[in-house]
Amino acid sequence: MSAPLLLFSMVAHEYAHGWAALRQGDPTAWSLGRLTWNPVKHIDPFMTVILPIMLGLAGAPILGGAKPIPVNPRNYRNLRRGDIIVSLAGVTANLLIALACIPVIVIAGALGDLLPAATRPLALLQRMAEIGIFLNLVLVVFNLLPIPPLDGSHVFKWLLPPTLANAYVRLAGAGVLVLVAILYFVPQVSSFVVAPAEFVLAAAQRVYFSFLLPNPLS
Repeated sequence: MSAPLLLFSMVAHEYAHGWAALRQGDPTAWSLGRLTWNPVKHIDPFMTVILPIMLGLAGAPILGGAKPIPVNPRNYRNLRRGDIIVSLAGVTANLLIALACIPVIVIAGALGDLLPAATRPLALLQRMAEIGIFLNLVLVVFNLLPIPPLDGSHVFKWLLPPTLANAYVRLAGAGVLVLVAILYFVPQVSSFVVAPAEFVLAAAQRVYFSFLLPNPLS
């Protein structure tokens, strides 16, 4: 149930990067056919499929992702502003998806009271929406970590002196290896990512709790 939601959320994340880049003056993603909702265009054989399976079999924290949207910051009308806007566009999309899931739960609950025969599929829709909230909140927190090449690093680098920023950006060359090492050897990072998502989800549940239908999977 969570795999399609996760794939959609990752596609939305990458699409938002490409759309924001186009608005900032960079047509790279659009010209390469990557500004699309077609999930096939965003699947990376290694990052999306092989790496998560390998890490899962090894008992390590599971890490994966979609194929990064290609951008050329030199095309931005304003380099600093464009880089920050494009970098934050992905997590903004994930946050909007998480927020949009709340009215879905409320509406499904209201319809369930009006249409008892549709209670089971509507309750299943609510469970999927709750998973959508959690997954997208995790994506927001994870991508905001100031670890190259995550989105948060593109914002954090502008807070550093130029010399230090250049050295910091070069860490992105190690890419996934650095992230895997950090998640494996510093397990507290995983807890740091999940805890805020769980906290916000619990707060959201207090808003829509009265609309929840009986769990169809129990």
